[in-house]
Amino acid sequence: MKNSLVIIVFGLLFLSACNKKENQFDATGIFESTEILVASEVGGRIVKWEIEEGQKIEKNFLAAVLDTVPFQLQIEQIKASKKALFRKTADVKPQVRVIKDQIEVQNSQLRTLLKEKSRFEKLVNADAATKKQLDDIIAQIDVVSKQIEVSNGQINVAESNVGTQNKSVLSEVEPLDRKQDILLDQIDRCKIENPIAGTVLTVYAHEGEVTGPGKPLYKIADLDNMILKAYVNAEQYAGLQINQDVKVFIDQSDKTFEELVGQVYWISSEAEFTPKTIQTKEERNNLVYAIKIRVKNDGKIKLGMYGEVKF
Repeated sequence: MKNSLVIIVFGLLFLSACNKKENQFDATGIFESTEILVASEVGGRIVKWEIEEGQKIEKNFLAAVLDTVPFQLQIEQIKASKKALFRKTADVKPQVRVIKDQIEVQNSQLRTLLKEKSRFEKLVNADAATKKQLDDIIAQIDVVSKQIEVSNGQINVAESNVGTQNKSVLSEVEPLDRKQDILLDQIDRCKIENPIAGTVLTVYAHEGEVTGPGKPLYKIADLDNMILKAYVNAEQYAGLQINQDVKVFIDQSDKTFEELVGQVYWISSEAEFTPKTIQTKEERNNLVYAIKIRVKNDGKIKLGMYGEVKF
């Protein structure tokens, strides 16, 4: 019985020594995450608020809506201004219609004179009319033809003058259109859509409050994909590669660790002095390199928690 106890105790001591040896890590770091401070791009009263601290929300989730009434009223004012401008424009059609009616009369006169000319030419050839009578008709034809030409010119002048006048008035419409586009864009920005999938860490506003451009509304972080920032010495640095898989350990109890899989996705290209809160494999090294390891989180990793690394 005594021999059995001795064997058991010896075995436990051996296992303890093995565990202690296995728990020698290459680097230690602190877990952080991608945090985003969400703010509104426009100011206004919050009329809809759909989030709270600790809530998990998806990307593009409609987190909040600001009051759009002030912008909509400005748009209505712009529409009224545009209507007033269109009422100031002149309509050339009535003026052109009068001139065209006049031209129609002149064309009728010209057709009659042309018939008379043809008739008198025959009479003159038959010595039944004088050459002067024919010349008088030809002169009248020339006068009416010039009148028709002048009337057509009046149409062109009227259309040009009215077009210039209307162009001057309507030149004010385009700036109003652009201002309306800006207001429509601001209305669209009144909808606060969540930028990333993650967990709401802190809420800075609530429904009914008035916020301003750039004022924080809430902070969100991707806690499903944690980042372990650790530091390595020059010897370790030389052997590391981007996308290299490493072993990451977190505390499971006072003496045990849980092993996770991590991947190195960033390695600093410049050395820096050893941070006081970070331990390295060899504490005598004054210069170290920062690395970042991406670790999938099943909910056990918390922000600010320490993590151990084995390469």
